[in-house]
This record gives sequence, structure tokens and C-alpha cells, in this order.
Amino acid sequence: MTKIKISGVSLPLYILMLVILGVTISLNKLPLNMLGLTLLLVLLGHLFYYIGNILPVFKSYLGGGSVFTIFASAALATSGIIPTNVVNATKTFLNDQGLLDFYIAALIVGAILGMNRNLLLKAAVRFIPVSLAAMVIGFFAVGLVGMLLGLGFGHSVMFVSMPMMAGGIGAGAVPLSHIYAQGLGVSSASMFSQLIPAVTLGNVLAVIGAALIAKVGANTKYDGHGVLLPINEDEKSKPIKNLDVTRIGVGMMLTFSFFLVGTILNSFVPKIHAYAFIIILVIIAKAFNLIPDRLEESVVMFNKIIMGNLTHAVLAGIGLALIDLNVLGQSLTWKFVLLTLTSVVVMGVASAMIGKLFGLYPVESAIAAGMADNSMGGTGNVAVLSASNRMDMIAFAQMGNRMGGAIVLILGGVLIHFLH
Repeated sequence: MTKIKISGVSLPLYILMLVILGVTISLNKLPLNMLGLTLLLVLLGHLFYYIGNILPVFKSYLGGGSVFTIFASAALATSGIIPTNVVNATKTFLNDQGLLDFYIAALIVGAILGMNRNLLLKAAVRFIPVSLAAMVIGFFAVGLVGMLLGLGFGHSVMFVSMPMMAGGIGAGAVPLSHIYAQGLGVSSASMFSQLIPAVTLGNVLAVIGAALIAKVGANTKYDGHGVLLPINEDEKSKPIKNLDVTRIGVGMMLTFSFFLVGTILNSFVPKIHAYAFIIILVIIAKAFNLIPDRLEESVVMFNKIIMGNLTHAVLAGIGLALIDLNVLGQSLTWKFVLLTLTSVVVMGVASAMIGKLFGLYPVESAIAAGMADNSMGGTGNVAVLSASNRMDMIAFAQMGNRMGGAIVLILGGVLIHFLH
């Protein structure tokens, strides 16, 4: 047993920590703050990720550790094994108290500043039209399939396609439900209950789809191994060999300064998400060489530390707090599943083919555009890229997700009067 290690921890010690956690929860003594919830998510996340990566079916066809972590955590919440007060505290910790912002900010800023400048600019101008084109194709595909199934074009696109592409829950389904409610003269709660199944199932299918695309396309001429377009030696990211504790702290300060500026700009232009502003700001800084190489390396160091230690914890948090298996189960009619599957498959194929025309690797294009545009916003992007082992593409996934989500919200306010 001592030979088995979970994230570097021997199995007996890991079991001991899980027992301590379980006893604390059963006595209702778990601190529902940063200390208790971080330990909960890290322990569950690393354990479930390890199990998912050794289970035959999961590791080969269902997204491995990433998908297993989400579903196993969701099962703990839905079954009541993890008490409701802990689940609610986890949701608050992820969203209101900023764990997701902390994690995604580190990923976005580090991923962009860690890229070669020429590569970033070449990839960005090609990726954006690919992402938007895939969304348009997916929209009409879902509508047409909905017509064939007798559900109608309007209902299918408004309650399946658009919520899947709206950019998640907080920045997507919630504002979209308010927009629909205002247009139809009904309660936003009733609209939200109709939108959330598509967001949830779409996210699950996108994560599984990303894992399958990465597996099928592995080591083929279509596989960029996490890079969107062909590069030469000079454009490859230089690995950070030695982590410096002080410089990691400097990287954290610079990363969060970008986040705060994005938050300030979002307060003036609320329709554009803070993440979108962060991406724009960091790309500008990178394009004009505004940040010295040493500071860039510091940010990349911080990025590596956060990715290595919090990715599995965030996946566990997504499962515990954001995936309701009861809601998902109630929505699983064959027509609904076929519609959501249509969006994921069509957008995946379209983004791969269009990406190839634009000089992008089809595997990366299908994942960062096709799958990410069907995911649950920032949390979904993390799950999609983790399942396909392409976390360095977070900036592009967020780019397409946020831009597309903003367009969906604008169109939703217009189309709800005509298509429902």
C-alpha cells in the first residue's frame, strides 16, 4: 500500500487524512471557510482524479480523472453524503468568495504571458472567427434537428442551443433567464429551470467529447499537442526549470492586478465579462512587450503552482456545487439528449474543419472552440481542457466562450420575441 501514491502522498497517509476529514464532517465541525473547504476539495479532487485515471472505461472513453472527479463529487452532494450546509458553503467559496476567480485568473494571465508573442497574435486572429463560425453552424443545426423531432426550430435554439453557448450559469443562464422572462412576461425562475438542464448536460457531453477528441486525434497530423497552429523552435514556450518562492509571489501580485483592472473595466461596461477584459489587457501587454521577461516568468511560475495544486480541487468543487444529478436525470428524454448531442458534435466537427482551413490544428480547434463553446463557462472550460490535457489553451477557450456568450445574450433579447 505504501507504494501507491496519490499526488505524491502514500496511500496510508492519504486514507488517514480522509478519515480525519470524514470525522470532522460527521461531527459538523468542518470549518466552512478557506481552511476547511480547501482541504475538502483538494483531498476529494486528487482521490477521484486518481481513481478515474485507473478505471478502464473512464480512462479510455469517458474523460478519465476529470469527468470521474466531477461525477463522483456530484454523487456525494446529491446523495447527501456531503451535508447540504457543506455543499452550499462550497458553492459560496467557489463563486462569491472567489476560488474560481483566483484559479482562472492565474490560468489566463499565465497562459498568455507564457506564450510566444508571435504565436499568440497569429493564433488569436485565426481562432476567433473559427469559434464564432462554429457557434452559428451549431445554432442552425440544433434548430433543424429540433424541427425534425417535432420540437420546433424556435424552442430548440432558444432553450437548448443558446443556453449551451451562453457562457455558463452566472454569466450565461442567469442573465439569459432574465432576458427571456422580460420578453415573455413570466418569472425568471421558471425560465432558469428550463435553461439549466441544457447547460448541465451540454457541459458533461463537452467534457467527454474533449477527452475523446484528444484520444482519437493523438499523435496524428491533426494533433498540435496543446498548440493551436504549427510553430517553429523559436516559438515554443521555454520551460521554467527552477521555481523561486519570492518570484512566485511577485507573479501572484501581477496576475491579480490584471484581474482588478478587468474588474474595474467590467464595472463601467457590465455587458463585457471581467475575464474578457483580462484577456484583452494581457494580450495587449504581450503584443507590445510591456512586461519584462523576468516578470513574465514570475507569472508563469505562479501559473504552474496553481495548476499543479488546485485543478483537481476545482473539478471536485464543480461537481459538489454546480452539478445537480437530479435535475440532469429529469431532463434526459431522448429528444433532449439528441439535441444537446447535436450541438456538441456539429460544433466540434465544424470547428475542426474550419480551423484546418485557417491553419489551426483540428484537434485543438475542436476542443478550444467546439467543446469549450458548449461548456459551463469558466468552470466548464477548466473541465474540458483538463479532460483533454490542454490547460495551456485556457485563454483561447475563454476568449471564444466570453465573446460568444455576450453575443448570445444580445441575440436572446431580440429573438425571444420572434422564435417563441
